Amino acid sequence: MQTNNKFKSGFVSIIGRPNVGKSTFLNRVIGQKIAIMSDKPQTTRNKVQGVLTAEDSQIIFIDTPGIHKPKHKLGDFMMKVAQRTLKEVDLILFMVNADEGFGRGEEFILEKFESVNTPIFLVINKIDLIHPDQLFKFIDSYKERYDFKEIIPISALEGNNVDTLLDQIKSYLPEGPQYYPADQVTDHPERFIISELIREKALHLTHEEIPHSLAVVIEKIERKKDKDMIHVMATIMVERDSQKGIVIGKQGKLLKEIGKRARLDIENLMGSKVFLELWVKVQKDWRNKATQLRDFGFRDDEY
Repeated sequence: MQTNNKFKSGFVSIIGRPNVGKSTFLNRVIGQKIAIMSDKPQTTRNKVQGVLTAEDSQIIFIDTPGIHKPKHKLGDFMMKVAQRTLKEVDLILFMVNADEGFGRGEEFILEKFESVNTPIFLVINKIDLIHPDQLFKFIDSYKERYDFKEIIPISALEGNNVDTLLDQIKSYLPEGPQYYPADQVTDHPERFIISELIREKALHLTHEEIPHSLAVVIEKIERKKDKDMIHVMATIMVERDSQKGIVIGKQGKLLKEIGKRARLDIENLMGSKVFLELWVKVQKDWRNKATQLRDFGFRDDEY
């Protein structure tokens, strides 16, 4: 733990299969939404940095895309982002779900740890969903497979044991500088956060193959001082004409609902009234085209 009032700082990567609660945990510790949440796999596509600053420490969390075997160029990009962070951080949190058994996905991730010297915590999420007796068996099953520095059960949704985890993280960080101002909670520009908030609402309201085919591009953010309002223009990209019709919905109802829900979150983020304009555009097979991936913000050279 902290000694001699030395300031500690460092980078912590949150690794795990899709949909284990990484973004929920990040939003919990930061205290506001900077990572989008969905029950659909592969919601997180870029690494999202969240900054938690205290009097004696600063922890920079990196919520990576869920590790999985890629099926297209976007998947390749996501895996490069996730795997590259493993060797660039001071600590790794391997997050798993308490109500799911050890499977091929977990084995796949543990194989990635073999070439890493970074300390790794096993963070068992969603402990509120199981009986305590089940938890001991769960922990033993992971102890047999890897020598984790710490094993900490939590509930990111309920907040159970999250403070204990933060204390343990702090104890492993080196002494270092304050990298970001105390009031900064993320290093992403507002354009990125706004596009993610819009994509989150589209994820919640669409089904089947649609969520994986969505990207959101912010065309313009304009502050109208005379009206105390921010004008946001954004385009939702899909891969096929049929998907465009689904996202728009009958008489435009689904697109309006996406806009309505997103606008509320954007207003909360920006602290101002927002006028949000949304369009839907088809870019065929964009997930497999390197130039369009870069245009949509998935730039491998930045990671």
